[in-house]
Amino acid sequence: MSVAEVGAEPASVGRGVSSGLVSDGREGDVAGAGVVLAGALDEWVAGLREQGPSAQVAGLLDELDLAQLSARGRIDALVVLEQHLSWLQAKQVQVLAAIAAHADTPEEMILAAGGRLGDVFAADWDTAVEEVACALRLANVTAARRLEAATLLADRHDTTTGLLAAGQISYVQAQTLAEQLQVVDDSAAAQVEQVMAVKMPTQAAGQTRAALRREIHRADPEEAEQRHRQRVRERGIKHYPQEDGMALFGAVLPAQQAALMERTVDSRAQGYADDGRSLEQKRADALFDLVVNQPGAVGGSGAGGVSGVGRTGVVVQVTVPFDILVGEEDGPAELKGYGPVAASQARELAFAPGSVWRRLLTAPETGLLIKTDPTTYRPTAETERHVIARDQYCAFPSCRMPAHRCDLDHVRPFDHRHPERGGPTVPENLQPLCRRHHRLKTHHPGWRVSRDLHTGISTWTAPTGHTYTNTPPVYRE
Repeated sequence: MSVAEVGAEPASVGRGVSSGLVSDGREGDVAGAGVVLAGALDEWVAGLREQGPSAQVAGLLDELDLAQLSARGRIDALVVLEQHLSWLQAKQVQVLAAIAAHADTPEEMILAAGGRLGDVFAADWDTAVEEVACALRLANVTAARRLEAATLLADRHDTTTGLLAAGQISYVQAQTLAEQLQVVDDSAAAQVEQVMAVKMPTQAAGQTRAALRREIHRADPEEAEQRHRQRVRERGIKHYPQEDGMALFGAVLPAQQAALMERTVDSRAQGYADDGRSLEQKRADALFDLVVNQPGAVGGSGAGGVSGVGRTGVVVQVTVPFDILVGEEDGPAELKGYGPVAASQARELAFAPGSVWRRLLTAPETGLLIKTDPTTYRPTAETERHVIARDQYCAFPSCRMPAHRCDLDHVRPFDHRHPERGGPTVPENLQPLCRRHHRLKTHHPGWRVSRDLHTGISTWTAPTGHTYTNTPPVYRE
């Protein structure tokens, strides 16, 4: 069944009245005008599912009366909406590819075509990445992935892009194919894509990812071995905050090493006493003990608390209002590199053996940290600790690089010849910037930043003229 013409109010189909026409494609065989029998809305939505996404149908979906659909009809409606999401993402791929292409356009070509100076400043890959990140509220790594995947899809994978536009596959599948096939030459990529084009419409994203790995290995097993050796050199630790004061901690490493680690963790967990913990709780505690505590006596951290047995010297910074610290009130604290944690977690760290307390003052009216100012170019250690504790992350709007890994940058430049005339080295004129965004501010024309002394809000202006803001954490609202 296909939709030859649909009314402006599809919800009315469920009420027995439709100004639209639903056809199975045969001339003269049209149903749906006037009074419609019960179940016609289900039939209409099923027809939309078979037809696929379009601009015409997209304009009608907001008025779909879900209350009039059966259980079967709601599943069809869900698929129709998913198809249109894929269709819109295919459109977004086109826009992203155009942004990426502009970033590679020589200056003389832009000016010859009547482009403005802002267009010239925007013709830079880093600038494109950072503005896409700000505009879509993404991490710059995610924005770069989107731009790279869009370029690959536009340049190499018309078949896959067509499947996405037709709503037959998801964006995740299209992105995965583009990224994984990036490592093979055009001939092998085309060969694998033709195989996957048949499979992807019936696969979940995880199945597509696994099938792609197999097909790429088949297409070029020698290159696959070389790529594995390169990935081994790129191994490293991953740490992601999660909700309710939890975090995900792990490593990207060779699969065989991961298997050995899992067996080691399981073995230690099985040695714990039967004390009411589940197996998964024991496994998490076993990993903590193996990393943080000496793997001597079984028992370690118990239920995952802080234990000092055999531990090497480490520094963990938590910022917490004093009344919360001493238990007079409950509220959030800030764990460096993570974000807000519960008061009990802050107290556990603060009162652990060997903890060192440093006093930080906040402005009552804003909740921002305040500090007296040194006047030399390089901030003192105390001022540096203050700015890091105040801002916690890179001051670029889309960046989550922890402040202790950033450079401390003068918002208003420091005057080395006449320090009294230039930007002073005070917390109000300092902000943490990761090396990438420090270079962007210093060396890329068109990017400007200012900081509100009262609120601490940084405002960044991109070469396109759009502005984006970054707000530091407030410790008491």
